[in-house]
Amino acid sequence: QVQLMESGGGLVQPGGSLRLSCTASQSVFSVKAMSWYRQAPGKQRELVAKIETGGATDYADSVKGRFTISRDNAKNTAHLQMNSLKPEDTAVYYCNADYVGAFRGSYWGQGTQVTVSS
Repeated sequence: QVQLMESGGGLVQPGGSLRLSCTASQSVFSVKAMSWYRQAPGKQRELVAKIETGGATDYADSVKGRFTISRDNAKNTAHLQMNSLKPEDTAVYYCNADYVGAFRGSYWGQGTQVTVSS
């Protein structure tokens, strides 16, 4: 079993920045992809950013140029650097990890609240 723990959420003013972190309880060397999703009230969960084993990344159009996803395999951690935040970025952000091998499966964190408001 794998546990994912997110941190770094909070309240920030429009134009501000936050850095989310997701730490896995098992080595991420066997993770095919790590992703960040978000879900705003009354809306479906949507993919925000994804980083694959080889380092390839993908972003939702709404965050391109503002958000950056990265991973630190030595620390079993993925980060989401969020700059130029907008009120419409307000949501619960979830970390997801797709494991292969012994821990094969898709795992989710408990979510961290990001609120962008003046």
